[in-house]
Amino acid sequence: MSALRFQLFGKLLIQKDAQALNGLEGRKEQELLCYLLVHPDRPHPREMLASLLWSDTSTEKSRKYLRQALWHLHSMLKPARPVNTEVLSAEHDWVQLNLNGDCWIDVTAFERAFADTQGVSGKSLDQNGAQSLKNAVELYKGDLLDGWYHDWCLFERERLQNMYLTMLDKLMTYSMEHKEYETGFTYGATILRYDRASERTYRQLMLMKYSAGDRTGALRLYDRCVAALAEELAVEPEGRTTALYEKIRTGSIDNSQTTDQIPHDASLTEVLGRLKRLQLVLTAVQKRVQRDIAAVEQGFKTLK
Repeated sequence: MSALRFQLFGKLLIQKDAQALNGLEGRKEQELLCYLLVHPDRPHPREMLASLLWSDTSTEKSRKYLRQALWHLHSMLKPARPVNTEVLSAEHDWVQLNLNGDCWIDVTAFERAFADTQGVSGKSLDQNGAQSLKNAVELYKGDLLDGWYHDWCLFERERLQNMYLTMLDKLMTYSMEHKEYETGFTYGATILRYDRASERTYRQLMLMKYSAGDRTGALRLYDRCVAALAEELAVEPEGRTTALYEKIRTGSIDNSQTTDQIPHDASLTEVLGRLKRLQLVLTAVQKRVQRDIAAVEQGFKTLK
């Protein structure tokens, strides 16, 4: 087992030798550590980190707070390794984490599984690829650092959630291809919890319901799709969704059609849904920028 384990999905959890690591209750120290953990593959300029975490203080104070936070993190993480392979490297101008076999981060493992299967459709997944994705989605205990609303965290949360939904979609297609319908239903239902207006997911679920012998369930899914699109995006279903509904209603889908996979192209409703979610993130960032501008303007007034 890794000496240090970092769980960033859902509630933050740090473990050393299978025990919760105490002593990092300071919120800014947690934020600094988590930022480095989400971006472990490169050094980070000290100036950037100080500005990111202590933007509401002077440059001198932000540098001081960064030095103090780094010293505390170093003292907390150092015992997990020999002295000559410290987890945290802090030089004059930059800071970087040094992670290897005795450190494990759920986000890193999650991203690795996504990268290993990138470009591989759900229909083309082999057993090893499918198992890798299954293990990865199990890591997703909740959105990244659930309850945190820092600007950088909002962007990373959206990025990782999109990865999660892509993995679930592939696993749903894989399940349908192998006639594992109950498992496929579970993946589809999870997607809809995050993206209630995913029209492609409704089509996949309708096909699976019909293939499993539940035509009534498939037709009801169409009604749910219509309602979700109207409430979430104020649009009607695409023609191909309605056409699928009519084929199911009249029983005109043959066996070969039920096993065909729907191409994973981005429909207009999917694009609209993504843009609306991004709008929420940008709105939060805009509010933060406006607060920072107001703080700087107040600072100028004080100087005068």
